[in-house]
Amino acid sequence: MTESIKALSMIDGASGRETAVREEIIARLPSDCIYEVDNIGNLIVKKQGKKRPSNVVMLASHMDEVGMIVTDINDDGFIRFTTVGGISISALLGKRVVVGENKIIGVIGVTPIHLRKKEDERKYPKKEQLYIDCGASCKDELLQFVRPGDQINFESDYFENENCIKAKALDDRAGCAVLLEMLNSELEYDMTFAFTVQEEVGLRGAGCAAFSVRPDYAIVVETTTASDISGVSGEKEVCHLNSGAVIPFMDRTTVYSPELYQKALELSETCGFKMQTKTVVSGGNDSGVIHKSVGGVKTLTISFACRYLHSQSCVISKNDIPEVVKAVTSLSEYMANV
Repeated sequence: MTESIKALSMIDGASGRETAVREEIIARLPSDCIYEVDNIGNLIVKKQGKKRPSNVVMLASHMDEVGMIVTDINDDGFIRFTTVGGISISALLGKRVVVGENKIIGVIGVTPIHLRKKEDERKYPKKEQLYIDCGASCKDELLQFVRPGDQINFESDYFENENCIKAKALDDRAGCAVLLEMLNSELEYDMTFAFTVQEEVGLRGAGCAAFSVRPDYAIVVETTTASDISGVSGEKEVCHLNSGAVIPFMDRTTVYSPELYQKALELSETCGFKMQTKTVVSGGNDSGVIHKSVGGVKTLTISFACRYLHSQSCVISKNDIPEVVKAVTSLSEYMANV
């Protein structure tokens, strides 16, 4: 499955620009699936299992990643931009980026420290003070390759060792890889899989997918912030790499069903997969719109613990991959026939 994670994470696909990601996923679908692409860009895939379910179950992961978009090019040939999705200023400064379809390499720059006021030296600059330097000498030179509205993505290599994977866009290409793994396996029950768009800018695609599929139950397969790093302790660590799948009881967009939360913990014991609880109420994901769609959908989120989320260097544990797959498989089979 690491090969799928690598292939998907290396594709550029900020919110609203998911086409290349979707095409790669379609190319990896088995022949026994049927699929459609809806008007907003979601990829909806259906696969028949060995049995017919009592409930319609939808598994969802979003294809988009956080990124940036060109807003202007000034006369000196520097790009002005804004972010697409939530990116901390600290994750932008000095980073290499890829701009537009021509894949122009640039660097995010800021006023050098010796030209900043003394009282501002220890403060992060404001987003509107940042620019991208592609090495152009003037506006007209850069306009041959870049236009306002072009997407901008982090430039980042994929790396893995025995323990971890480092890449951009693991949020949520790791989740997409889990769905692909299940689609290329024999399913116990019929399932519907939604590869959604524009999650990072307001959970937009998932609402459309839920309206079309009309599920009784849904599982959102995601990544979530792991702060098991130096200088953090206790519940502020949120979750840990190498400790299995992560489930929340609540985040900023969803209060999860206590029954489903408890069932997940029970299944981790009976089915033999590692699971941990997210200890901070923060963030949100596609469950925030899915659970209140149609007449209401019973929804649970299962996530990878991921360090340095929304940056060019997301990190997940390779040992957590089979645990997430087992958790999603076990919970989806339970939901299908509860």
